[in-house]
Amino acid sequence: MRFPTISTPAGRIPDHAPAWNPQRHSQMPSHRYRSVYDRVEVPLTQRDWPNARITAAPLWVPVDLRDGNQALAEPMDPERKRRFFELMVAMGYKEIEVGYPSASQTDFDFVRLIAEADLAPDDVTVVVFTPARTDLIERTVESVRGLRKVVVHMYAATAPTWRNTVLGKDRDALRELILAGGRDVLRCAAGLPDVRFEFSPEVFNLTEPDYVLDLCDRMTTLWDATPQRPVILNLPATVEVATPNVYADQIEYMHRNLARRDSVILSVHPHNDRGTGIACAELAVLAGAQRVEGCVFGNGERTGNVDLATLALNLHAQGVDPMIDFSDIDEVRRTVEYCTRMPVPERHPYVGDLVHTAFSGTHQDAINKGLAEHRARAARTGVPERQLDWQVPYLPIDPADLGRAYDAVIRVNSQSGKGGIAYLLKTEFGLDLPRHLQIDFARHVQAHTDASGREITAAELRDLFEAVYPVVETS
Repeated sequence: MRFPTISTPAGRIPDHAPAWNPQRHSQMPSHRYRSVYDRVEVPLTQRDWPNARITAAPLWVPVDLRDGNQALAEPMDPERKRRFFELMVAMGYKEIEVGYPSASQTDFDFVRLIAEADLAPDDVTVVVFTPARTDLIERTVESVRGLRKVVVHMYAATAPTWRNTVLGKDRDALRELILAGGRDVLRCAAGLPDVRFEFSPEVFNLTEPDYVLDLCDRMTTLWDATPQRPVILNLPATVEVATPNVYADQIEYMHRNLARRDSVILSVHPHNDRGTGIACAELAVLAGAQRVEGCVFGNGERTGNVDLATLALNLHAQGVDPMIDFSDIDEVRRTVEYCTRMPVPERHPYVGDLVHTAFSGTHQDAINKGLAEHRARAARTGVPERQLDWQVPYLPIDPADLGRAYDAVIRVNSQSGKGGIAYLLKTEFGLDLPRHLQIDFARHVQAHTDASGREITAAELRDLFEAVYPVVETS
């Protein structure tokens, strides 16, 4: 097979490359792009985050109904938005961004629906999103009247390229625009019974550290942040441009240097342009972040927002309660797929159809032995299997924790071995093959799958077994 559009790298081998690495320079115009260190000052800090541990879940804030919704080819209709909102409430989310009320009548009407139909429980805070512009702030605050607990989230892009190219404002002019917006938020929200404020310096990760720190301190002063009524400072990696350690350094710098730190909820909003949004969020929490915005399964513009399900279940796999319920993850997935009209990939961490599945023979053998040992240990100790500490090879968590059965853990194709075959025959039909028979039958299965080129089901395995060994009693 030829690939006429691909040019095999034919440049020189880099100087000082080791003899074992013959890779050559490619035709990719990588010189067009600059390192993050050439684009923004990355503050040097006393780095405590590498030695920190995550021992408790941050406050999770799903933005599927705003940031995720604006990234859909077909935005959610009111019925889908309501179903998604009710799912997130049921899962245990306590702060939910529900829309951009000044951007569309649909978003405005949905916020009014939450208020008028009393959809938000007493302990759930509704977040609404607005740019720093007077008329849009007024429209946003009008949408939330009647809600019990509200966060008004104001944003403005602060990075140099956005200031110069998009907004046409220098640092001083943009500072005044943001402060004027903050004053408008105070004025418009004065009559709301339980309201807090959030500020996002959009594209924080490409903004000069001294400038963004000054803006944030001015906002907490303007909004009179106190420990009893803290201000949320949300620091987005709006476009992910660096390795996650850089974002951690930026977050720790803010964590260490913010005024009124005990009156600030430090929040992050990582995107996934480099595919490392999860790592950015985890390192940001190590660096002092207390709140994480993202989408339940990582939906969002371009490559998406950070994936809250993966973050939460990564904590679960480390023995930390994620404080959100994923015990019926297939129902969560079905609802999200219905609401977004987007499928969740088969290899999506934790929720994909194949994430607990082994086809490889060595993996199957290890899982089969691990599950058997888990059952035997439960019997020896008298501890129920669902309560016993989990030590099964290749399965980082028990699929049953997510409401899944073990029937999809092992599946057989041409890459599989005797352990997987034996596991399926035993679990599905009670056939406990001795080792010599496992070895012999595996040869027949290998020939069958090599010839067909496809997976073989448990029922087909039993049919093949009966065909190969017709005298063996299988009932």
